Order: sequence, then C-alpha cells, then structure tokens
Amino acid sequence: MTWRDQAIVLTSRAQGENHSLLTVFAEEHGRTSALVYGGQGKNKAAMLQTGNGVEVRWQGKTVDSLGHFDCDLTAPRASSVFGDRKALSAMTATAETLLHVLPEGEGLPGLFAATEVLFEAFAQEGIWPVILAKWELGLLSSLGHGLTLDRCVATDRLLEDGAELCFVSPKSGGAVSYEAGMPYKDKLLPLPPFLIGMGEPTMGDVKAALELTGFFLAERLLHPIGRQLPEARAGLVRRL
Repeated sequence: MTWRDQAIVLTSRAQGENHSLLTVFAEEHGRTSALVYGGQGKNKAAMLQTGNGVEVRWQGKTVDSLGHFDCDLTAPRASSVFGDRKALSAMTATAETLLHVLPEGEGLPGLFAATEVLFEAFAQEGIWPVILAKWELGLLSSLGHGLTLDRCVATDRLLEDGAELCFVSPKSGGAVSYEAGMPYKDKLLPLPPFLIGMGEPTMGDVKAALELTGFFLAERLLHPIGRQLPEARAGLVRRL
C-alpha cells in the first residue's frame, strides 16, 4: 500500500544505527510515523529538522503497519529560525504540542494550512507571536475545545450587538463583558481585544493572549492526557 501527502516535520529520532523514525503532521493523513532509511545521514538529517515542509511517500504492507517514508524537502523552515532562539523554541514547542494532541491518521486540512502559515511566520521577528496566539485558538477549535469569544456567557449579549467583552471565564472558556465581569475580575482571564478583531495588538496584549491560549491548551488538551505545556512554551511569555 502507498500514499503521497504534504507534511510538516514534527520530530525525528534515531532508529538503529543509520535510520530514523519520522513523525509528521500530514495534510490528509494527520499525525503519522514511519521509518526513513538512512535518515541519520547528513543530507537526510538536515531535511528532517522540526518545522520543515516535506512531501512524503508512505509505503507499507498494510494500512496499520509502520511502513517507511521517502521524503522530498519542500520548505526549509528550520534553517530560517536558527538565529532566533525565541522563534526556534516556539516552533519546537508548537511541534511538540501537535505531537501529543493530534489524532493519529486523521487529516485536518484546515489546521494543516494554518500551521504552515504559522511555521512560515516564525522567520518574521515581531509578527509570529500574534499569529501563534491566533493559531492556538484555532487548534483548540479544530480539536473540539474552542472558546466562545463572540458573546458574554453571563448576559448572552453578542459582540456584534455592542457587548464590551473584556474577560474570559477559565471554567467555561466563554467571554464575559466588562459590566458582568468586574465584580469577579480577579477570577477571570483578560481578553485581549485583537483576538476578537478589535484594534491592533500591543506587546501587553500579545503576552495576555499567549497566557490565555496557553492556559486552555494545558487545561483542555494536555492535562487530560497526562501532559504539561512544553517548557519552551510555558516560558515564552517571560522571554518575549
């Protein structure tokens, strides 16, 4: 059996003396692992760096077998962030998160396209933190744990009807208006305006957004499977 797909490298680790076990996020086949023969060789090892875009050709005896990949490099993204430690650690942490939460063998073309945009943006200093926060909201939504940021969960008033949404409930993941939330502001998370299309983000807004999305990534996706937010992601806000 064979198939071909576009993919993003999530991780590659040594298998035996010369081969590698490669795990990718493939557009139509989701999280998939397979052997790459000679993957520890100089040329192939460079291609199999986390974040790179590759075209993979999978071959195996049955659909459930491990199989092996033949790969061609399509987007050498890893090399573009080697000089930026913050971007490199954020890319690595994003790949690690995907490695844990993506369903095996299930294509998510919309999330895949958004992830390609994010990984391209890591090469653009000052831009990627904003895109990362929005991408993490999309990740939650794609996996069935999206936040409700278009209405106040306390009053049911919509943003489009003028609701002044300023907070997010850590329990429900729903937005809360200024009026309804002020008495409980110490128990709520701030909602940066740019996440709901209101104005341009300041650095303070970006940090608050990443605190918000990081909280829900941990609570809704990682803690239920016994995982923690990757260390590089947990410390990202402090390093920005």
